[in-house]
Amino acid sequence: MEFLLNGDQPGRVTILLAHGAGAAMDTPWMTAVAEGLAASGFRVARFEFSYMAARRVGGSKRPPGKAEKYIPEYLAAIEALPGDGPVVIGGKSMGGRVASLCAQALFDAGRIQGLLCLGFPFHAPNKPEKTRIEQFATMTCPTLICQGTRDPFGTQEEVAEYALAPDVTLRWLEDGDHDMKPRKRVTGLGLQDHLNTVVDHTTAWSRQIC
Repeated sequence: MEFLLNGDQPGRVTILLAHGAGAAMDTPWMTAVAEGLAASGFRVARFEFSYMAARRVGGSKRPPGKAEKYIPEYLAAIEALPGDGPVVIGGKSMGGRVASLCAQALFDAGRIQGLLCLGFPFHAPNKPEKTRIEQFATMTCPTLICQGTRDPFGTQEEVAEYALAPDVTLRWLEDGDHDMKPRKRVTGLGLQDHLNTVVDHTTAWSRQIC
């Protein structure tokens, strides 16, 4: 298992992040998040699922399989994770979804302290009736979801109707899309502004659970 590490210092809270369905672990977006979290005092470890790693060596560019298929790979990443200290798991979009399917059992076993989802795919675009929220109904693992208010995978209006457990915390980024990027003409803000806010939310939340 190959990791990209930021803020690799002993004793820090480690945040393990998986990428989204179509973008690798070293995209500018993932790098900006990792560097921001590291600057805020976290140790961030990024890894790739097998289908994405295969693309680097000429493998198929077909879309990934169902999220459940990658649960064993996420668990393997946790086993291979170097270092000490508390652990939070999560990821961008699909990466966060896979982590959410592992989180409760890992929390119950004392393996992790929390779950961080960045742009969660609550449903496929234009299919709000097909939700992916069952795991959150009874979640007691502390969970932070940072979401753009106009994310086509789950807008603020749509998510407001969901029955999420009390330990699931939502933080909304005004006018953010699935990457949390706002329209500057609407908000006067850029993507980096919202990513800085994500780091702030994560830092405050982590202090409560770790």
